[in-house]
Amino acid sequence: MSRRPIRWWNPVALLAIVALVATVVLVWRVLNPADPVNTADLAAVAIAAAVAVAAVVAWAKRRTAAAGNPADVTRAAEALADLVREQWQDEARNRLLDDPEPIPVRWHLTTNETVMSTPRLISTATAFTFDGRSDDIAALTRDFRALTRRRLVITGGAGMGKTTLAIQLLLQLLATRAADQTGVGEGEIVPVPVLLPVSGWDTSTHPLLQDWLTVRLAQDYPALAAPQLGAGAAAALVSGGHILPVLDGLDEIPAPARAQVIAALNASLTARDQLILTSRRTEFTTAVHEAGRPMTAAAVIVPTPVAAQAAADYLTACLPASPTDAWKQTLTALRSRTVPGLTQLAATPLGLWLIRTVYVTPGTDPSPLTGPLGGDADALRAHLLDHVIPAVIAARPPSTDPADHFRPRHRLDPDTTCRHLTYLAHAFPPSTTRDITWWHIARTTPHIRSTVGIATGIAFGIAFGIAFGIAFGLAFGLAFGLVGIAFPTVSGMIDIALAIWRGTTPVIAPVIVFGLFGLVGIVLGTAFGLASGLVRARSWVNEKPGYADPSLRGRTSLLFRSLKGTLTFGLTAGLAIGFLSGLAGEFVQMYFYFDYEFHLDELNFEFAFDVGLLVWLGTTLPYGLITRAEQPTLASTSTPRTSWRADRTLSLLRMVVAGLTVGLLAGLRVGLWIGPSIGARGEIWADLVIVLMIVLTVGLTFGLGTGLGTGLGTGLVMGNHHAWLVCTIAVTQLALQHRLPWRVMDFLDDAHRLGLLRAVGPVYQFRHAALHDHLAASDTSGGAS
Repeated sequence: MSRRPIRWWNPVALLAIVALVATVVLVWRVLNPADPVNTADLAAVAIAAAVAVAAVVAWAKRRTAAAGNPADVTRAAEALADLVREQWQDEARNRLLDDPEPIPVRWHLTTNETVMSTPRLISTATAFTFDGRSDDIAALTRDFRALTRRRLVITGGAGMGKTTLAIQLLLQLLATRAADQTGVGEGEIVPVPVLLPVSGWDTSTHPLLQDWLTVRLAQDYPALAAPQLGAGAAAALVSGGHILPVLDGLDEIPAPARAQVIAALNASLTARDQLILTSRRTEFTTAVHEAGRPMTAAAVIVPTPVAAQAAADYLTACLPASPTDAWKQTLTALRSRTVPGLTQLAATPLGLWLIRTVYVTPGTDPSPLTGPLGGDADALRAHLLDHVIPAVIAARPPSTDPADHFRPRHRLDPDTTCRHLTYLAHAFPPSTTRDITWWHIARTTPHIRSTVGIATGIAFGIAFGIAFGIAFGLAFGLAFGLVGIAFPTVSGMIDIALAIWRGTTPVIAPVIVFGLFGLVGIVLGTAFGLASGLVRARSWVNEKPGYADPSLRGRTSLLFRSLKGTLTFGLTAGLAIGFLSGLAGEFVQMYFYFDYEFHLDELNFEFAFDVGLLVWLGTTLPYGLITRAEQPTLASTSTPRTSWRADRTLSLLRMVVAGLTVGLLAGLRVGLWIGPSIGARGEIWADLVIVLMIVLTVGLTFGLGTGLGTGLGTGLVMGNHHAWLVCTIAVTQLALQHRLPWRVMDFLDDAHRLGLLRAVGPVYQFRHAALHDHLAASDTSGGAS
C-alpha cells in the first residue's frame, strides 16, 4: 500500500523566507534611512534577500517536481526480476540444488481439511490434484499456476526441503516469466516472485502485508530507489500487484505471532494477490486453529518421505563411478532397509545432505552409518551435525579463484569455526529469530551503548587533539619559525605559544606548541565525543545500514545534477549564515565596548564573506557528493557483504568529503591570510617564492588539522547511519573475548561459501534450521569466554 510522501521542503522554504524577511526588517529598524551610506547598504541587503528568496522558492519547486515524478513500474519490475534471478541462481548453486540432481521429494495436497480453505476457492477443477516431485519442478509450477488465486502453503517436517522447493518454484516462475507475459490477457499482471523470511515482519508495526513488503523491498533491493525508476518504485510495485511474496519460515517466529501473521495475510490479500508460504506442518496447523480460519484460497501441500531406493540412487549419483566396498555395503543396507536409523535419516533431504557432506564429499569411510549409530536416527543425526563443520573445512581448502564459489577465501580452523558459529547460534536464538543480521551483532554484547559512547569519545578526543595541535600549534609554530617574527596575538593560547617560542630554540618550539594545543584539543574533543556518543549511542545501536556507491562509472551526469541541486541551497545558507555571523560579531562588539549604537558601516563584511563562503562550499560539495553516492544504480544489490561495505563506505565518505572540503577551504584562507601578513611585515614581497612557501606550508598544515577534525566529527558523530561503526566496536569487544573473529564479515562469507550459512537478502541464516538448533543447544561455558 503506497502512501503519499510528506513534502517537508515546502514548510522549510516558507520558514526560510520568513526568516529572511525578518532579517531585512530588523536591519531596517536599526538603520537611519536618511544616511545615504546606510541606504545603499540596506538596498544591498534587500537585493541579497530577494535573491535568496528566489533561490529557496526554486529549490522547493525542484523538490516538488522530483517527488511528483511517477515510478516506471514496468521497468522497475524487469529490473527487480533480473536482480532476484541473479540472487537466487547464485544461492541455488551454493546449495548444490541441481548437483548432481534435485532430491526427489514427492508433494501432494494435505488430507487435513481443517487447515485448508474451501476447495472451490482453491481451484475450479472438479478433480483437482496437486501431485508432483521436486525433481520435476516444471510440473509442480504448472499445478501452482492452475490454482485459482495462485496461493500455496508448503508444509512438512524438519529438513523435508520446504525452503528448497520455494526456491525452485521461484526460479522456475522467473525462467518462464517472459513467456507467461505474452500469453496473459489485457490488464493481467505476471508478478515477480521475491523470497523474504517471515521473521522480518512485525504485524504490530506493519499490520498489512503491503506496508511491510514496501519497506523490505527498499531494504533488500536498493536498485528500486535508482533515479531512472522514478519516485516510490517499491511502493508502486507492491500496490500494483507486481510482487508475488514467497514468505519463508512461518514456524521460525514466536508462537503467538504465527496466528497474527495468518490473520494479517487474510486481511491484506485481495483477489488478485498471489502468495507462497512455507512452514513446518505442526506449527502451521496450530497457527491456523488459533487464527480461527485457514489461509483464504490457499492450497496446502505436504511431502512424502524419500523412498529408500530413491535415497540410495541419489547417493549413488553423488559417488564416483566405482564406489568403495564400504559404500556398496552402505547402499545395500539402505536399499534393503536393514538399518532403521539410516533409513529414517535418509528419508529427508536434510539427512541426505548430512550424509553427503560428512562422508561422500570428503571421501571418508561410511562405516559409522551402518554401525551402532545406524540403529538410532536421532543419534546418527547428532553425530553427523557434530562432524559437518570439520568435514566441509577439510573437503574445501581455501582458494582465491573468483570463479570458485564453493571454497573459502581464508584457512579456517574447525574448532575455532565451531566456537564462533556456536556463539552466533546462541546470540541469535532459534526461539527468537533465524536471521543472523550483522548490524544486530552489537545487540548481543552487554553494555554496548555505553561502550559505543566511550569508544567514540576517546577516538574523537585523540583525533581532535591531534587535529587541533596540527591546525593551531604546528601551523602557527611553522609560521613563526619560517620568518622568525611574532605578529599580533588573537587569543590567550597564542600568547602562551609566543612565550614558549621566545624561550626555546626554533627547532623545539613548534613541537612544544603542537603538544600544548594538542592537549587542549584532546580535552575538548574527548568531552565533545563522549557527550555526543553517550547521547546518541542508543539510536546508533538500532540504526540500519545506509547505502553509498562512490564509483563514477556511468554516473557522472548524476554527480553534476546533485552538485547543481545543492549549489542554490548552499549559497542561500552561506549568505544567511555569513550575514548573521557578521551581525552577531557586531552585536558582541557593541556590548563588549558598551557601545549600544549599531553601525552597519562598521560591520566586518570580510569576516561575513569568509564564513558565508566556507558554509556555501563546505555544505554544497559534501552534500552534493554524498547525495550522488547514496543514489543506487539499477544493478545495486543488497547482500550481507555489500550492505556492510556500503555502510562502511558511507561513513568513510562522510569523513573524507567533509574533511577534504573544509580542510582545503580553511587551509587556503588561512594561508592567504598569514602569507601576505608575514610577507608585508618582513618586507619580503620581492621574494615571492618565500611567500608562496609560507602560504603552502602553513595553509596545508592548518587545512590538514581542520580537515582531520571536521572529517572525523562529521563521519563519526553526524549522519543517520552508524551500523558499521557500532558493529566494528562490538566485534572488537567480542574478538577480545574470543567469541567472534576480528574480520567477522570475511568469516561469515567463508561460512557461506562452505555451505554452512545461506544468504537471504542482507542477512545470513544457518543452512539448515537443524544445525542452528544443534549449535544453540550446545554448551559454550568451556571456550566462549
